[in-house]
Amino acid sequence: QVQLVESGGGLVQAGGSLRLSCAASGKIFSVNAMNWYRQAPGKQRELVARITSGGTTNYADSVKGRFSISRDNGKNTVYLQTNSLRPEDTGVYYCNADRVRTYPGSSKADYWGRGTQVTVSS
Repeated sequence: QVQLVESGGGLVQAGGSLRLSCAASGKIFSVNAMNWYRQAPGKQRELVARITSGGTTNYADSVKGRFSISRDNGKNTVYLQTNSLRPEDTGVYYCNADRVRTYPGSSKADYWGRGTQVTVSS
């Protein structure tokens, strides 16, 4: 079983910053990528940032230059540094582990955390 626990959300004024964390636990043999998604009220969940097992990062156009994804393999933790926050960044931020194998040759599965709320006031 793989568990993902997000933290670091909160209420911040526009222009502020937050550092979100996603701590992974359980049996993880390999993972294709770690992703941060967000879901604003009344909107679909969208991919915000991604870091592959090889370290390649990708960002949604709306957050490029403001958000940065990183990982600490020793701590099994992925971070999302969010800077210059805007009211439209408000939403629940979810951590996702993409195509996880729990042991060599196992089937792949995706895992999700429960999310952390980010609210940006104008």
